[in-house]
Amino acid sequence: MPSGADISKLIVVGDRVLIKPKTQNNRSRGGLYLPPGYKEKEEVQSGYVVKAGPGFPIPLPGDDSDEPWKNTEEKTKYIPLQVKVGDIAIFMQKGAVEIMYHGEKYFIVPQHSILLLERDEELFD
Repeated sequence: MPSGADISKLIVVGDRVLIKPKTQNNRSRGGLYLPPGYKEKEEVQSGYVVKAGPGFPIPLPGDDSDEPWKNTEEKTKYIPLQVKVGDIAIFMQKGAVEIMYHGEKYFIVPQHSILLLERDEELFD
């Protein structure tokens, strides 16, 4: 994964993923060949997942308590995303938002715009 600006201050929300685009190549590191026309159209992009949001929030059940003085602490629960930091994601650029952060280009991509993930499991051992 390429090093870049300090992104520890960024918080990705919901089902979104922060992706650092990789240099254009017609073949991924794992040997996946990308279609020859994808560069011209630029509808499909690829890059490294650098941060991921918590996932899809699960609605909390309604509290029918008649005790308004009762201290209730809301803890939001999430359905986690499939992506992991370090994955290579192939995604639809149409659904992505391009941003610049400290001179580096990133995409904020909702999970539903990600078409394919390439994961090297050795990175997570």
